[in-house]
Amino acid sequence: MKIAITGATGQLGRLVINKLKERTSKANIVALARTPEKAKDLGVEVHPFDYGNNDQMVQSLKGIDKLLLISGSELGQRIKQHTNIIAAAKTAGVKSITYTSLLKIETSTMVLVPEHLGTEEALAASGIPFTLLRNGWYTENYTGSIQDAVKTGTVYGSSGDGKISSAAREDFAEAAAIVLTSENQEGKVYELAGDESFTMSDYAKEISKQTGKDISYVNLSEKDYAQALEDAGVPTPIAGFLASSQVSTEKGDLFDDSHQLLKLLGRPTTPFSKTIADTLG
Repeated sequence: MKIAITGATGQLGRLVINKLKERTSKANIVALARTPEKAKDLGVEVHPFDYGNNDQMVQSLKGIDKLLLISGSELGQRIKQHTNIIAAAKTAGVKSITYTSLLKIETSTMVLVPEHLGTEEALAASGIPFTLLRNGWYTENYTGSIQDAVKTGTVYGSSGDGKISSAAREDFAEAAAIVLTSENQEGKVYELAGDESFTMSDYAKEISKQTGKDISYVNLSEKDYAQALEDAGVPTPIAGFLASSQVSTEKGDLFDDSHQLLKLLGRPTTPFSKTIADTLG
């Protein structure tokens, strides 16, 4: 059983491969990477995989039974890239695809919805059996800027009192590895989110608790938050995306209490307090 992972050198891809190595032989794992040299340290077979090179993708997918399609990182390009990958998988004879989609996509107002929904539709049209991992937010999406919050004493955002059911990236990686190494997963849709939920005010309070410093949350309008991000050096498209995502948070798009991730993992998800502690440490 050969399992291939796109985006293998990315943050999620590396974690998935490490989790897979705990569940199956390294000989069963193939890392797909645009720059194969960056994947040499993964300790598994590596195939070149450029989303714009159809012939190369088909060749690299030959003999693959299961494919984990990790959503690409290029906003605005993902439907095209994902459709190319799905077409190559079909030509190569891949037996099933697991895709990392978006939490509560049918009702979500997140700006990411069209690209994820378009990919889900492309999978349905392909005729290849597939599984959907509709992932919620990674807690690391917030802790990546934690040092700035500590330095300034302020967490900025535009989430209001919206609840966030995030989990550690490693939790989502382990879930993917479980699905990829389990039988009868085709056709299943998993809505995956953390066990606990927090607001951005809760997040600021937890940083305060762990650092002993007074950290407050300041809620801005979407426009003002986007401008603040731009002023901090964030590129305009990314700043707009982040601000829009926070507004969607206020609408409840990142809250989920179905606990499907817990059930899939067979253990509690990582508390956001631990991810904060790990980041500060």
